[in-house]
Amino acid sequence: MKKGKVQKNTWSLTQCLTLLSLTTIFLPFSESFNYGQALSQSLLYFESQRSGRLPYNQRVTWRHHSALTDGLEQGVDLVGGYYDAGDNVKFGLPMAFTITLLSWAAIEYGEQISGAGEYAHALEAIKWGTDYFIKAHSHPNVLWVEENKPTLLSTTLASCTTAKGYYASVSGYMDELLWAAIWLYRATEKEEYLKYFLEKGYDFGGTTWAMTEFSWDVKYAGVQAIASMLLMEENHKKHEVILEQYRSKAEHYLCACLSLNNVSNVERTPGGLLYIRQWNNMQYVATASFLLTVYSDHLLATGQKLHCPKAVVGPHDLFAFAKSQVDYILGSNPMGISYLVGYGSNFPQRVHHRGASIESYRGNKGFIGCTQGYDNWYGRHEPNPNKLIGALVGGPDSKDQFKDDRRNYIQTEACTYNTAALVGVFARLHGSKGDFMTVKHL
Repeated sequence: MKKGKVQKNTWSLTQCLTLLSLTTIFLPFSESFNYGQALSQSLLYFESQRSGRLPYNQRVTWRHHSALTDGLEQGVDLVGGYYDAGDNVKFGLPMAFTITLLSWAAIEYGEQISGAGEYAHALEAIKWGTDYFIKAHSHPNVLWVEENKPTLLSTTLASCTTAKGYYASVSGYMDELLWAAIWLYRATEKEEYLKYFLEKGYDFGGTTWAMTEFSWDVKYAGVQAIASMLLMEENHKKHEVILEQYRSKAEHYLCACLSLNNVSNVERTPGGLLYIRQWNNMQYVATASFLLTVYSDHLLATGQKLHCPKAVVGPHDLFAFAKSQVDYILGSNPMGISYLVGYGSNFPQRVHHRGASIESYRGNKGFIGCTQGYDNWYGRHEPNPNKLIGALVGGPDSKDQFKDDRRNYIQTEACTYNTAALVGVFARLHGSKGDFMTVKHL
């Protein structure tokens, strides 16, 4: 047999084995899930995170009015917005990412969300955040943000992303500027934003940084994916060279998630979960699932495939892998736990969350400050008195192990951007009517 033919057959065999691993790794834990219910619960979660004066139609009744004097000392109305995780603090950078993900889900999968009867709730979740940001943008070039303590400072938008303390952006602010430019272009179709996005692509890392994560901090993969989807539009053909550079980096991220790069792949737990880092790993799983789903639909609509160093895969393979990650979250995992609170019969009962772990004001109108909450409630072994329905907790460790302990905040704390990334995927899965079960091999 000729050497070239041997190499060709070896390449084909490698492709087959790789694709087979993508579709069989989760068979031991395979089961069906109610994605419509998961979608409803995920949108309900944002009502648990509301800050400010709650509306008459508030469905999460254990949450009450809170933080009604935010901005009072500074003479600015900053009441509202979302608490980002388990504490009573509002952080502008991750909150903005949360609202962007919810909005992106509504743009891509509005029909599916509507079909599930949840479109109004999705818009309400988005509006609760955007109303707050409109207030916070009190003057031209001024944005009020939260720093590392519950006090406020006035800052320009550009320096907002470099504020020190909690949620300091380790990637800098250049990815945020590209992220803002491409979304402004999509919203307005003004060429000035596209020009900025293209001209700054190299200097700001958009066409040079190859990433293996997508998060509230590191937005490059999202930027690159959106740029890739512009390529197929006729009016962007003249920018093909730069957009192709963006696409190569987007595909590096997607191939990393599928373990199809020669190097720089995302690690997985023995149970098959993407694993980036110990603290709140589920945020990276959720964002990866969303980008894989959106890009899968892009490939399907344009008749394309994803070309990775180890294999060429089709849109159904991307979607099937995204589904496997979501199914792991909902209970198809070695511990048989749903990491989405309230879904199924076995989910975390001791979420690291101040509001959920302390008796509601409706039931106990006594004063419970930080000291009383810590001394009297934080250390209790009993389940939380209030269920944080729809919250996606930090999740298991690299060995698929999880300890349901309120003190174990690395695993049991939930964040708004965790759940926000799942809304679109749940909607897509719910609207698929079983089509995702068929994985087409190449």
